[in-house]
Amino acid sequence: MSTMATDHESIEASRYHGTGNDFLLVDADEPVSKRRSFARRVCDPDDGFGVDGVLFLALEPDFAPPRVVMTLVQPDGSVAPMCGNGARCAAAWTMERTGADAVMIDTQAGSRRAERVPTGAEEPDRIAVELDRPTADPDSVPVRADEAVVDRPADELVPSLDERALDPSNDERAPDASIEADVLDVVVSTDSLRITAVDTGVPHAVAFVEDVDAVDLDRLGPIIRHAGAFPRGANVTLASPASATENGASDPPVFDQRTYERGVEDETDACGTGAVAIAAAASLLDRGPSSDVWTLRPPGGTLLVRFDDQRRAVLEGPVVHEADLDLPASEYGCR
Repeated sequence: MSTMATDHESIEASRYHGTGNDFLLVDADEPVSKRRSFARRVCDPDDGFGVDGVLFLALEPDFAPPRVVMTLVQPDGSVAPMCGNGARCAAAWTMERTGADAVMIDTQAGSRRAERVPTGAEEPDRIAVELDRPTADPDSVPVRADEAVVDRPADELVPSLDERALDPSNDERAPDASIEADVLDVVVSTDSLRITAVDTGVPHAVAFVEDVDAVDLDRLGPIIRHAGAFPRGANVTLASPASATENGASDPPVFDQRTYERGVEDETDACGTGAVAIAAAASLLDRGPSSDVWTLRPPGGTLLVRFDDQRRAVLEGPVVHEADLDLPASEYGCR
């Protein structure tokens, strides 16, 4: 089917969020010939909808279980190989169209199984999606290091900004060229900021801090995200132990979460791969009780991460279908 738009064509889209991570979902057959332009427009908080990305979905309902091919285009026009909350939203979209309670999602990071998790009648649907085994292998992340980056002082990884981060012609949004690495001392003490680099389908630089809300992530995020140690950039994820439960313990372990996302170039209300990265890093560092279930609390709500007997991660959380939209194709950079 042609994706060239005529003057009177419109684009049918649906808005979903997974724990506050907000997306427009568009059938791949809709007339969107310039996906990068479309994503930049609809993700713009002023001229568009301010969403965290656009999921283009190609449904293949004849498989058992049904399959959907997911392509995530981010606000800067780049394509992300994987997004945990995006995959959960794609699963919900597919389940609504097929009536299935389990689906397969084909992403650039591989195929992922997702299932509906029964909830009470008043609660939004919960969707669980299987992800890969997280790894700290430096070639997989990737990070420029001879060995896994586990609990490494931040100033060892950010001696200076990568030149590409300062190049205004770079296709990615570059941070202000006046930013220097020593701004880390202003944002948070480098004596306490230590990085663990983890691949969860996309690269994450995880730092455990005393209080995630006390860190100026708007300033810190771009510095680490563009650091030369990360040749493809990195998402920057902060975690701090949540207060103890009423029983005086936090078992399973609970962490507050904030993530600055590569490609969005801003903090998002939730990040599923970041939640998995925290659980993986916490396991490596023996932070919190030994557990196969972790509770993460990003600003948008609560996510659960568990590991199967092969250490593959499963991400679970609510998904909400917010609205269906009819967008004039001629106005959204599609021609």
